Amino acid sequence: MAQFIYLYRGPATPMTEMTREQGAERMASFGAWMEKVGAALVDVGSPFGESASVRDDGTEGAAGDLIGYTIIEAEDLAAAKALTDGLPFLSNHGGTCAVEIFELRPM
Repeated sequence: MAQFIYLYRGPATPMTEMTREQGAERMASFGAWMEKVGAALVDVGSPFGESASVRDDGTEGAAGDLIGYTIIEAEDLAAAKALTDGLPFLSNHGGTCAVEIFELRPM
């Protein structure tokens, strides 16, 4: 089995900007997805906070619009993509959100 990282890209609404009901609904939908994925979920991940970009010429700039990550285990890339089925992050955003999937290879 290989490990894959999901990198979440798109706009994010911080939990602090949601009502209690909206936050509970969001957590319940992610909980249902995590239960569905089961043992394939290696690291539920975390949302990203403050960010910066340091370039190879020493300059700094704004980081991209990545907002968090999750690590899963799957047979191959096709299976890793299939596990995004039902992922709440990919629901009802009109194409503004994406999950970029990369295999994590040993050093």
